[in-house]
Formats: sequence, C-alpha cells, structure tokens
Amino acid sequence: MAADTADLDRRAYELDRDFVFHSWSAQAALDPMVISGALGTRVWDASGRSYLDFSSQLVNVNIGHQHPKMLRAIADQAEQLCTVGPSVANLARGEAASRIVGLAPEGFTKVFFTNGGADAVENAIRMARLHTGRTKVLSAYRSYHGNTGAAVVATGDWRRLPNEYAHGHAHFHGPYLYRSEFWAQTREQECERALAHLERTVVVEGPNSVAAILLESVPGTAGVLVPPPGYLAGVREIADRHGILLILDEVMAGFGRTGAWFAHTRHGVRPDLITFAKGVNSGYVPVGGIVIGEAIAKTFDDRVFPGGLTYSGHPLACASIVAALDAMAEEGIVENAARIGRDVLGPALRALADDCPLIGEVRGEGVFWALELVEDRTTRAPLRADRLARIKASLIAGGLLPMVADNRIHVVPPCTVTDSEVAEAIAIYRSVLMGEHR
Repeated sequence: MAADTADLDRRAYELDRDFVFHSWSAQAALDPMVISGALGTRVWDASGRSYLDFSSQLVNVNIGHQHPKMLRAIADQAEQLCTVGPSVANLARGEAASRIVGLAPEGFTKVFFTNGGADAVENAIRMARLHTGRTKVLSAYRSYHGNTGAAVVATGDWRRLPNEYAHGHAHFHGPYLYRSEFWAQTREQECERALAHLERTVVVEGPNSVAAILLESVPGTAGVLVPPPGYLAGVREIADRHGILLILDEVMAGFGRTGAWFAHTRHGVRPDLITFAKGVNSGYVPVGGIVIGEAIAKTFDDRVFPGGLTYSGHPLACASIVAALDAMAEEGIVENAARIGRDVLGPALRALADDCPLIGEVRGEGVFWALELVEDRTTRAPLRADRLARIKASLIAGGLLPMVADNRIHVVPPCTVTDSEVAEAIAIYRSVLMGEHR
C-alpha cells in the first residue's frame, strides 16, 4: 500500500513538472509540494504526510478545508443546475448577492459577480471611471490587487514593473511605522504624515483627474499592515473633499480574516465600492465580486455597464457562497477568528517575539498576522533570503505549511483554527526560529 501511495505522489509530481506552467515562477527550478487531501486546518500528501495549513493556501480557506456544508451545497447545486449564463435570474445567485449585501454597511445595494479578486478590482476601477468621468486611480506602493491589466498596474509591489501596460495609475506610500517613509516615531505621526503625503499626491496628480483611491483595508501580501487609527477615515475625508471615490479591496481581508465580516468596518469608514473574493467561499469554487454603493448602482440604471463575464455569478460558486456565509454565521466562525487573534494567537506570537531576536515586529488581528524577520533588531535589516528559505524548509519538515513573503512569515490559518492547533503551530515556529537564531 505504501508503494501505491508513493506512486501517486510521484505521478502527481511528474505530471506537474511535465505539463503545468506555474505563476510568478521561473519554471526550471520549481520543486512543488504534492498535496492530495485536506480537512479543516490540515493538508496531506498521498502517503499520509500531514501539515498544519497556516497559509490557508493563498490566505483564502477561511472556513477550513472540506467543510461538510460546503461540499453538500456544491453537490446539491450540481445535481440541479451546474451552469447558466449571467443574463438570466438564478436562485443561488440571488441568494448569494442578498447575503453579501446584508453583511455590507448600509447604503450598499447591488453585487456584481466576477471570477476572482483581480477582475473584481478591474471592474471596480471601470465603474469608478465611468461614474466620475475621470481616469486616474491612486493606490499604495505596498499593495497587491491582482494580475489583470489594470489591477496589476494598481498593484505597488515588484509584480507591477514587468506588466505596466495600463495607463492612468499613480502610487503613494501608505502607513508602515516599522519602516516609516515619513521619519515618524509614533502611530499618530505616521498616520498624520501619511495622510499629508496622500493629500499632496492628489494635488500634484490633479484632483479633477482622479476617479478613485484604491486601498486594501488591511494590506495583506505587503505585510499585514493594519492601518493606524484614523487613517482610513482620513483617506475618506480626502476623497470626499476632492470628489474622488474610495474603493476598498477586501479580497484578502474580508469575510472573517480580521475577525470581522469586512475589515474596514472596524475603522468606522464606508467606502463607495468593496471588492471581494477568497474568503467569501474559501476558494472552493472560483468567484469574486464588487459590492456596489447605491449612488454608483444608479449610474447604470439607464446606462449600459460595458463589462461582463461568461461565468459571472456561476451557480456552483454562488451556492458555495450561500453555504459558506450561512455556516460562518451559524457556527460563530468570524467570532472564533476574533477570539483566536485577541486571546490566543496574538499573545502567543508576541511571547515568541520576546524570546526570539530574529523577530523584529509582530502585527495583525484576527487570523491575519505577520512576523517581520530581521538580522538585527537595532538596524532592522531584513533577514537574508537564504536564511528565510532555510526557515521555510524547516517549518515544512516540522509539519507546518507556512506563507512566506519577502522577509516575513505570514501567520494566516483558517478562521476555524482551534486553540490546540495554534499551540501546535507556535511550538513549530518556536523550534525553527530559535534553532535558526542559535
């Protein structure tokens, strides 16, 4: 039997290397892990080697792997109707949209479904431009918004540079006190100076040319940069003063990840458009979308919106959204994420940082955390890539599937994670990081 399972893993690996072209990678050097099954917070290969999934894959499996209500809803919908075009009405689509609107702040009335987060951002930018009659979009340098034409140019990190084919984009620095661009010493200074910098960017770009400010409510891939108190409210005030729309990207931060249905609600701010994907159905079926404020929705009452996708509001995806949101509400999954972050994971990570000089900063909320690793706490020099690669390999060898980005470990388990699973993961992090320090 062991030989059979080893053969399955080997065949999966060989087929991948022979035929699969991977994203964001030089293909020749790849050595992908084989995963053949999963349940809850764990994944495994065909031979039974198990790992705690503290990456949630790409920070999207909020409800955990193979949730039975999700599987049943997808199977039931497949029995009834697998696919239908976006121009017709369908119960699963309507139920999904109504639940999302019901969770959004007051004033949001419609949902436009897409195939994922990138094209949600793409279409939100299009709506903003059409609604305002302006063209420019401002977004942060420390950001990731997706890999389609406008979304990747709105992105601020390195992936933008080889893809800069879209026009009408400019960038600014958001708050990041640990590596402040503004020589700030306190959160208050960082917030004030970041807002002054944004205001100046709007002015020099020409306020009457700016359609939207696009921000992740909590920048995720860039480092889980929870905005300081007052920052999002300040951005909203700048946008309002200049007639600019505010688009908040909740693709990674939404649906429980921060311990709230939408991360921005913790900051008392209402955007004009909200993009979503990932956690809305934990990636069980590809889907994303835009929650649309009433004023923008009315723009297209008598005017054609020039956008659409064959699979918009796909029945299998929408059925999985309904099941996910219902299960999360019934089982207190969002509340669990908040409690875990506040009482279990956050304190454990801070205690680990107290003991491990490699950790320069711990930041996050809910089940959305980052450990920023440094060579030296005084200089804050980022940990070298070779050391981070060794840490990643050791975490996997220890039975934990990590998310690693730049000089950081992102600690992002499913929202369903238990206290005992957090304790197990912390023990692995501690062993590996303290071992690397020695």
